[in-house]
Amino acid sequence: MVNQKYPLSLSPNMHHELRAHIEKIVPLTDEEFAFVKEHFITKKFKKHQFLIQEGENVTYSYFVVSGLLKLVHTDDSGKQHIVSFAMEDWWESDYLAYFTQSKATMSLECLEDTEVCCFTLENYRKLCAGLQKMEHFFLQKANFGHIGSQRRILSLLTSNAQQRYEQLLKQYPALFQRVPKSLLASYLGVSRETLSRFSV
Repeated sequence: MVNQKYPLSLSPNMHHELRAHIEKIVPLTDEEFAFVKEHFITKKFKKHQFLIQEGENVTYSYFVVSGLLKLVHTDDSGKQHIVSFAMEDWWESDYLAYFTQSKATMSLECLEDTEVCCFTLENYRKLCAGLQKMEHFFLQKANFGHIGSQRRILSLLTSNAQQRYEQLLKQYPALFQRVPKSLLASYLGVSRETLSRFSV
């Protein structure tokens, strides 16, 4: 079930994590960050809770402060396809639904207890309009996202299962300590037994 707890303002720790993340791309003065944080709220979710469920409205884009998420699409036959994982310092949402304000075609579920900073599309637009640095920040994040998506598509098209496993292990070793093998296998498009052979 989607967490419906009343949203909270950002805690000092979340202030620090969010500011440090943004300043990897653009520097902010204290006054500028005060403006930025006005547009965010924080939410806390338990393991197995949903931030987004298919068929529902998508209100927020999420920045992961702590925890781990999986983004999943369920096809017409009922088979689940893992689109991505998101851990600390990553952004995630069903962005097609978020930016077009349409119903979700994917679900976003906690694999661990998770804390997020999030904002509505309205606040995203206000933030970009009010502070050019943040417009540049989100453009850079979008560019990184495009690069990552193209790399994954090329990997699926040109690499065999073991190569995909090795690429994921090299790029995101922490996932292998935190994500069940069955989910990693689904993400890579292999059976759990095949994944176990790779990891021996």
